[in-house]
Amino acid sequence: MSDYVIPAGYGEAEYTDKRSRFIARVQHVESVSEAMAFVEDIRSRHADAAHNVWAYVLADGQLRWSDDGEPGGTSGQPTLNVFRSAGVCDVCCVVTRYFGGVLLGSGGLVRAYSRAASLALEAAGRARMAEWASVRAGCGYGQYERVRRLLEDMGAEDISAAFSERVSVTALLPAGTEGDFSRRLGDVTAGSAGFETLGSVYRPQRI
Repeated sequence: MSDYVIPAGYGEAEYTDKRSRFIARVQHVESVSEAMAFVEDIRSRHADAAHNVWAYVLADGQLRWSDDGEPGGTSGQPTLNVFRSAGVCDVCCVVTRYFGGVLLGSGGLVRAYSRAASLALEAAGRARMAEWASVRAGCGYGQYERVRRLLEDMGAEDISAAFSERVSVTALLPAGTEGDFSRRLGDVTAGSAGFETLGSVYRPQRI
């Protein structure tokens, strides 16, 4: 899976149009069950609202929306489209509407729900989920500092070491740099260090 963008955190925003209040909330989720739990929480807290429109889209392509009684195509799908257009996934958004007594029409509803969702996404911020390779290098005590400096130079994170007969150094490297690290590790240790890739993980970085 390539890098992808998620909400950096929880975001909330309110938008008013012709006395109708639109309160949008954005949350990072990683499954359908997490998304629906978020929807149900907002629904229960705002059971007195006219509508609790929601939408979610996950990194694996699953998506769903609900107009919750608004005219079809005027609320849930426009809310979803905010995140699809922005390239944001693993996100759930609920827009609560308190009716102000004035009809907005189809176009007005689309604009209001889209605007509220956009403001909530802006409040949440965005983070890029980037792939990192989990690696381990084994070296002698006298080589440890050189190995550590090499990892730091290559932008590694979560560097740790275990000291026994040899030093076992683990770290996360930006995905795709393992080959370069292996070659440079051989240079700084005269080929005496061991190296293996343990797997990969995704971590968020705010953008």
